[in-house]
Amino acid sequence: MAAALLRRNRNYRLHFTASVISNLGDGVSVLAFPWLATLLTRDPFLISLVVTGARLPWFLFALPAGVWTDRADRRRMMVRADLVRMVLTFGVIALILSVPGLPQPDTAGPAAILALSGLAFLLGTAEVLRDNAAQTLMPAIVAPADLERANGQMWSAEQVMNHFIGPPLAGALIGLGIAWPFGFDAVTFAGAAALVALMVLPPASLPPRRPFLAELKEGLAWLMANPLIRRLAVILGVTNAVFTAAMTMAALYAQEILGLDAFGFGLLLTTGAAGGVLAGLAGPAIAARLGPERTVHLSMAIFTGAYFILGLWPTLPGAALGFFGDAFGGVLWNVVTVSYRQRVIPPALLGRVNSVYRFLGWGTMPAGALLGGALVRLGEPHLGRETALLAPFVIAGIVTLGLTIYGFFRLGFPEEQP
Repeated sequence: MAAALLRRNRNYRLHFTASVISNLGDGVSVLAFPWLATLLTRDPFLISLVVTGARLPWFLFALPAGVWTDRADRRRMMVRADLVRMVLTFGVIALILSVPGLPQPDTAGPAAILALSGLAFLLGTAEVLRDNAAQTLMPAIVAPADLERANGQMWSAEQVMNHFIGPPLAGALIGLGIAWPFGFDAVTFAGAAALVALMVLPPASLPPRRPFLAELKEGLAWLMANPLIRRLAVILGVTNAVFTAAMTMAALYAQEILGLDAFGFGLLLTTGAAGGVLAGLAGPAIAARLGPERTVHLSMAIFTGAYFILGLWPTLPGAALGFFGDAFGGVLWNVVTVSYRQRVIPPALLGRVNSVYRFLGWGTMPAGALLGGALVRLGEPHLGRETALLAPFVIAGIVTLGLTIYGFFRLGFPEEQP
């Protein structure tokens, strides 16, 4: 059935292939960006600035991105965003070439890490626009009955590329030189832009433009009037804050606690991809069997356990199981909640409501990144380096355990929704 959807729907096939290529590049940068940051500095707080820069646009621009998405041709917005990301990635290469002494750690001054943070911020801004447009475009490409299947395929492909193929490939490319993974990333952005440009969609009449704030308030008002989606957004926001706090330290966790090199860290991340792929493929069947409500509760319990494993069992088997569980629970959550939003939000409001949802759900991530770096820096003199690096994972487990209990009582999906 999954293959049939790709065969019969050309636009979805192009959209899916573009996502595969783009996410392969993203998977390379998932490892390459933090690894480059650890070559520029060993200070955990300065390293967290790079992640903060990449995530801050979700706080600053998620809301206006929704208005822009509902006003614009979503396909063209995706193409332009990918081309901008290609150019910015060449900027990262220029920064690398300007720093003498790499790949030896700590050969650069603070200016280099700040410049990398700035480029991460610009790349994140383009990502906000691209991702909001891509998710909003999906209901115009596939039928409502195919949304879970299409989203499951997309999330599976994202996990395969982001965490299964991309990170080990990044580790191998870093062996050739730290600039190589970013050159590869730039090529993937160009390829994704070309594929999206080939999509042929019926002309859509864009609504007349009204005052910006008036349009934004419509999306906000719709979300606030829907208790379920509002609670999902808030839970996602808190979860993503503690997730980012923990994962900002993942490169140092791999290097200093597990003793891994770049290639070994990439292989570790592939275990997360395996969990995400399995959830993407099995998620629609799980949701059909359990229903969306119990599936969401299950996903929250799984990634809660994953954080405790990462923080309390810091070994290679424990880390592999933790990354696997975190990705499985996260993708299972996405398969249900993204499909639900795409189905119930009116098409004319989808971009704006999605942007409000993602502002609440993703806008917390820059604060989480700073929190992770600050926790390790402040905790190290009192707890020791290793315990300080584990603390963000344990705290993430405690917080998500509370959210799991809250969700059990407060997240109820309408029975008629699949």
